[in-house]
Amino acid sequence: MDFSIRAANVEDCKDIARMIVELSEYEKVADQVKVTQRDLEQDGFSKNPFFHGIVAEVPEQHKTKDGHTKIGYALYFYSYSSMSGRAVYMEDLYVMPDFRGKGIGKALMSKVAQLGLAAGCNQLNFTVLDWNKQSLDFYFSQGSVDVTASMGYHCMRCEGEALEHLAQP
Repeated sequence: MDFSIRAANVEDCKDIARMIVELSEYEKVADQVKVTQRDLEQDGFSKNPFFHGIVAEVPEQHKTKDGHTKIGYALYFYSYSSMSGRAVYMEDLYVMPDFRGKGIGKALMSKVAQLGLAAGCNQLNFTVLDWNKQSLDFYFSQGSVDVTASMGYHCMRCEGEALEHLAQP
């Protein structure tokens, strides 16, 4: 299948927001999506962006039944490991169901890896749901390792009232 991967721009935020909702529905967490198209525009395309993005696009002749040509995306940001230095964190990797198995997810992940290496990163980090065997198998096939199992790390979060409380002096 003919597709291209390119850096996301502010005009892509409507489609990225749509695909975030699709991903959240697949992951059974649709009620947790708070990010809007406007948030994406402000947070990803301001002077000091909080994230970067890439999109997968198909030509018009391969557009979806709903008329979409943007059929996948990855969001990522740079981070730092006190043990190993520069890292890139891939927040999302998503390809619409009808376009899976065609190399698009691999191309998106490969591009994030390329961008990370170009920025001097030595690792690509991300999370995957424990029940998502298809994604786990894909990531393992790309040479990824499960550090939860091998190193015992747990992904932790503090949010909402707990975050407000924690921020109190």
